[in-house]
Amino acid sequence: MRIALTLHHMSAPGDAVALSVAFEAAGGDEVWVPETWGFDAPSLMGAIAARTTRIGIGAVLPVYSRSPALLAQTAAGVDAISGGRALLGLGASGPQVVEGWHGVPFTRPLGELREVVAACRTVWARNPLEVAGPRPIPLPGGAGRALRMITQPVRSTIPITLATMAPGGVRLAAEIADRWWPFFISAESIRGLWATPLAEGAARRHPARDPLEVMASVVVWVGEGAGADAARAAARREIAFYVGAMGSRTHNFYADTATAMGFGAEARAVQDAAVSGTWRDAQACVTDMMVDALAVIGPPDAVRTRLDALAAAGVATLAISAATPDPAAAVAGLRGLLV
Repeated sequence: MRIALTLHHMSAPGDAVALSVAFEAAGGDEVWVPETWGFDAPSLMGAIAARTTRIGIGAVLPVYSRSPALLAQTAAGVDAISGGRALLGLGASGPQVVEGWHGVPFTRPLGELREVVAACRTVWARNPLEVAGPRPIPLPGGAGRALRMITQPVRSTIPITLATMAPGGVRLAAEIADRWWPFFISAESIRGLWATPLAEGAARRHPARDPLEVMASVVVWVGEGAGADAARAAARREIAFYVGAMGSRTHNFYADTATAMGFGAEARAVQDAAVSGTWRDAQACVTDMMVDALAVIGPPDAVRTRLDALAAAGVATLAISAATPDPAAAVAGLRGLLV
């Protein structure tokens, strides 16, 4: 199982680079840069590429924020400066960010994802970009002509991860993506909640494509005592933020997923507290059972059991949240269990 790190969206760039360097030295495999409505992700990806030598460098970019061609160019550029270590994540984000920040209508998200994936693979293979859709992409017979990438990419294909939790998005990931990355996940939800869309998408997957890989985002801590207490508090903060703030009361995919996983009462309570602006109360609404389901925290034997269950359910990459108190130390603890 690979070990990845998701950087915090509020981290200062210098701190994020330093943490990435330490994570690589500790034996981590990948670093993922978030993009919300703060700094852009590709700039930080380039800085990390310049300071590291081995780890993969990824970001989940909203498909509405850039043209399909620019998304492909950006991934190819990071791949070039990193020596072939880029990982491209794509997501639809949500109406709050897409419309409230980018000023773009949040329409046909599955169509956007499908077209961007096709466009990226076309660009990296240096074929003419002729992807039809609502965006102003050059097409033969128009004012311009279909172009192929003028520079030579380091790789003709870059792994594409779809970050999605809606059933239609999960189905699409199982059909066309290299990886699927939901934010909230457990072994039980892969076998239950997500089983049908994963199977439906897999049935449409091209036989020449490798099997879909799964990523799991978690706050991790191996051990007990103060470290475990700090990790559980961090998990509460992170769960409360995504359920309470990453979307509106009626359009929040994180709250919807938590509800589908059996935590509907907790999700409603978190949202009620978040709407009133009492974040301490929102965190308190995240129950111990919710933390146990969505984080991996505990003594070595308990963590090993959770890791085995995730691996058996298809998880190939464990993405440690930056909310984890000491990600580098967490890597060391995990490596001892994964040997």
